[in-house]
Amino acid sequence: MGIRLLSVVQAKQMLKRSLTRDRSSNAAAEAAAVPKGHFAVYVGETQKRFVVPVSLLKHPSFQNLLRKAEEEFGFDHRMGGLTIPCNEDAFLALTSHLNHSS
Repeated sequence: MGIRLLSVVQAKQMLKRSLTRDRSSNAAAEAAAVPKGHFAVYVGETQKRFVVPVSLLKHPSFQNLLRKAEEEFGFDHRMGGLTIPCNEDAFLALTSHLNHSS
């Protein structure tokens, strides 16, 4: 009887740890999620992640940047986004300008 009780207690502890781990995994997945109407890009040497609106795709300046990215990196990224070959400040200046000109 004591052995059975111990295994029930151990099972409850394992389930509790599993649920805690699942919640933290879900939180990380939600943080990495991209909202509808946006896509993820990785910019610069450190490949900082930005989430930008798809409306940027219609701008010739952004299309030119994507062509350069395709030539240098292709369109595959290990985290599911695009890699943009420019420094973060230039990317932020361009996207800020394009967002305000829409």
